[in-house]
Amino acid sequence: MSPNLVNIIFGMKVRQARTENGLTLSEFASQCDLSPSYVTEIEKGRKYPRADKIMKIAETLGKEYDDLVSIKLAPSLTYLESTLSSTMLQKFPFSEFGLETGDLVNLLTREPERASALLHAILEMIRRYDVKEEDFLRAALRSYQEIHENYFQDLEDAALAFTADFGQAYGFGAERMVTQQALEQILTRVYGYQLDYETINGDDRLSAFRSVFVPGRPSRLLINGRLYSRQIKFLLARELGYQFLQLKERSQTSTPDEVKSFRQLLNDFRAAYFGGALLIPRAAILADLEAFFAQETWDPQPLMDMLSGYDVTPEMLFYRFSELIPQHFGIPIHFLRYHQVGDEYKLIKHLNMNQLNVPSGLGLHEHYCRRWLSVRLLREMAERQSAGSTDRFPPPDVHISRFLNSEDRYVAFGFARSLVLTPGVNSSVTVGFRLTPDLDRTVRFVTDPAIPHVVINETCERCPLTAEECRVRAAPPLTLEAEQENAARKSALNRVIAQLRA
Repeated sequence: MSPNLVNIIFGMKVRQARTENGLTLSEFASQCDLSPSYVTEIEKGRKYPRADKIMKIAETLGKEYDDLVSIKLAPSLTYLESTLSSTMLQKFPFSEFGLETGDLVNLLTREPERASALLHAILEMIRRYDVKEEDFLRAALRSYQEIHENYFQDLEDAALAFTADFGQAYGFGAERMVTQQALEQILTRVYGYQLDYETINGDDRLSAFRSVFVPGRPSRLLINGRLYSRQIKFLLARELGYQFLQLKERSQTSTPDEVKSFRQLLNDFRAAYFGGALLIPRAAILADLEAFFAQETWDPQPLMDMLSGYDVTPEMLFYRFSELIPQHFGIPIHFLRYHQVGDEYKLIKHLNMNQLNVPSGLGLHEHYCRRWLSVRLLREMAERQSAGSTDRFPPPDVHISRFLNSEDRYVAFGFARSLVLTPGVNSSVTVGFRLTPDLDRTVRFVTDPAIPHVVINETCERCPLTAEECRVRAAPPLTLEAEQENAARKSALNRVIAQLRA
């Protein structure tokens, strides 16, 4: 058992016994000849007192010394102990949310037996749905991004500082986008890297990786030569982010094959944010967005122009949108990336800053509503491919959606494309805004009558539309029917009870 956990259990016992004795923190501290601040440190698991002080604490609380220092908890608190000792909790980034483990302990020890039962239920759900530590940490990172509206001024400033330091010497700046050659030269000349575009290509087992970082003197960056140049540029820009920001704990591969800590995920995110800000400078893209939003009618050409002008992928462009639009235009945004493999659609990445009803029931393997723009783009691309099309990168599309039985409406636009490293897999990326009464003051084209309007739901299993009303239904409404049957059963039960009481 770690020393930190021993401290936490001891502090938890002290706090619980103090409250059971009806002692305030100040009263308890005075009787133990300790300062209130030191008692607070003990109860939060930050300090472990000397044996003589523990004797005084035990005497004041009417406890046996051995019981107080024992790491064993009552049987009813078993799950509290196992949760506190779990690696998942140990790795949770409390500090990034302004908290620490001791704060959680303070909450749990107010009603320890109930808290233990609750944690038992949570652990059971985690095991049942096979929630892995990596999923837990990624969810924490996503929450961290969303509470900051995915905007980080220090990283924006770092990208500007990097351009000021190297832009003139390597031919990029406010008027000229950074080139792959410039990124390669800075990595090799300034940071002493060796770049290798051949090794990954020569080993089929490595072909799914975009890049592999090999630390050393010199450090080596192995890059998958099958990638498009715009993807390689991002890998190089992100690598410069690790170095310029002095981020040590990081993933060795892209996509990461192992997640060891939240710090690793956070540093990967920060390096990627820096890379996006370097390739798509804030001032330039804000001007492009102003012009795009000022259109009276929907026209996809400005989006295509941005892709070619910055030489980036749709995901890079739209992710940059998610960083800047909420901050500079005051519009909450959602970002969705889906993959399609055969008839299966998977939500790979998302940010949800406008409280979009992202489909539930995924742990039960339900089917996404096929009317969502993200899914429709993939369906249409698959249909074109079946008809013989080899276009890997069709133009973007748009729609305005309204949730069934709701007045919430969203405008969304996005791209679909086929993935270069995983043949047979298509990917879509979309962004969207909630349609508020004043959105058209900023995004003028949302009033374009030519934009199609569709009714959407979460999943087919929860949708009441008939097959005639929805031609793209992928599964029968089994969940909805079960809920309706349960409601009818409750109604019948209540009716019987009311009759018997009459």
